[in-house]
Amino acid sequence: MVINPKRGKGTTWWGMGRIIYPLLIVFSLFPLSPLCAQEATLKLSDLIVEALKNNPEIKVASARVQAAGHRIPQAKALSDPMFMIGYENEGTDRLYSFNGEVKGMPADSRWMFSFSQMLPFPGKLSLKGEMASRDRESLVAMEEYTRRSTVVRVKELYLDLFLSYATIDLLREKTILFARIEDLALSRYSTGMAPQQEVLMAQTEKYMLIEKEEMETQKIQSIAAMLAATLGRNGAQSLTGRPERLSFQSFPYTLEELIELARKNSPLVQAKEKMVKVAETKVEMAKKEFYPDLTLGASYFARGSEFPDMWNVTATINLPLYYKDKQKQALLEAEANLLEAKRELEATNLMITSSLKDYFSMGKAAERLMNLFQEGLISKAEQDLEAALSGYAVGKVEAITVISRLKSLIDYELQYLKQFVEREKAIARMEGIVGIKDYGGRAK
Repeated sequence: MVINPKRGKGTTWWGMGRIIYPLLIVFSLFPLSPLCAQEATLKLSDLIVEALKNNPEIKVASARVQAAGHRIPQAKALSDPMFMIGYENEGTDRLYSFNGEVKGMPADSRWMFSFSQMLPFPGKLSLKGEMASRDRESLVAMEEYTRRSTVVRVKELYLDLFLSYATIDLLREKTILFARIEDLALSRYSTGMAPQQEVLMAQTEKYMLIEKEEMETQKIQSIAAMLAATLGRNGAQSLTGRPERLSFQSFPYTLEELIELARKNSPLVQAKEKMVKVAETKVEMAKKEFYPDLTLGASYFARGSEFPDMWNVTATINLPLYYKDKQKQALLEAEANLLEAKRELEATNLMITSSLKDYFSMGKAAERLMNLFQEGLISKAEQDLEAALSGYAVGKVEAITVISRLKSLIDYELQYLKQFVEREKAIARMEGIVGIKDYGGRAK
């Protein structure tokens, strides 16, 4: 049973603090819930470590980073040199006239060998390498974003699992109360003090709680399957156990501090900043394309025995005569892409700020509702239920009054649990955005 540190000593989170002692004695006679007694404990920190190691989306992101790293030396390398071998024959009456004669004269046939290497304009190779490096850095940031998203996903599923188990515990406790009311109704009915309808009402409510418990059990199986998939487990590796007990802890950051941390640590912002750098490098590269590249070549001509061999060297450049339709348009395209990258960076900063404000307000609202339930509604409902149970035992209160007050108490305590989980989810999402690594520190 989870203890709420903000309530009085000796009271439980489910609000059983002032239920009359005979009922507590009845509770002690029942064996522990199988959910509590038999299942192993799932530790959030262990699940996060497993997910970071085996999650398939993280593996995909890591492979992309690795592939991008192999593109950097490729971008910096020169283009492949060209080697040419050929033969030039003299005359057409003979297929091969090397070292032979054509019309009584030594044939001027030759073998030709040439080698050429294109050399880009100074600065182009370094810019290509820089673009590839920036691309890899952006993928590294996206890998970190995937890792954080996976951690948040694990935390959310863990909290959903916790909520379902806590709900089952609560329903089982309240089922015992309905069974107690049923026993009182049967006793009153047997003595003619109450109609049979009161017995049926108590039994119906008890069975409805049992139905809700079965629905939560089914939900646990569904959540466990999703959590196992997030952990990278295959179908044969099922997830068993229940979450640790969680306690309320204050969140030490203000909204302004969170926004400042996000600007420094958000992998999405870092990825967009790297993309801006890539776009700036592409603009510089587009400007370099206005300048020609140089191709150096050397050839050797092996001639027949009557003629000396020959060689030559060449230097070739491309002429950007059509720069208005090619290089200039490429520069305009690169500048437009740079503007797009800057706008995406601004949009990402606005989105993160908006998300933090949303999650922060969600957490604060959930915290206020928790205080409302635990300090007002639950306490008042406990008092009303205690008075109704005492009155019903002596025939001063009708069964419908006791049942309605117990149902109200159940609704308030379930709402308290839901608001606790919503607050923890909001905190987990904020931690994921700003990069706070809380791997299970909120478990008690």
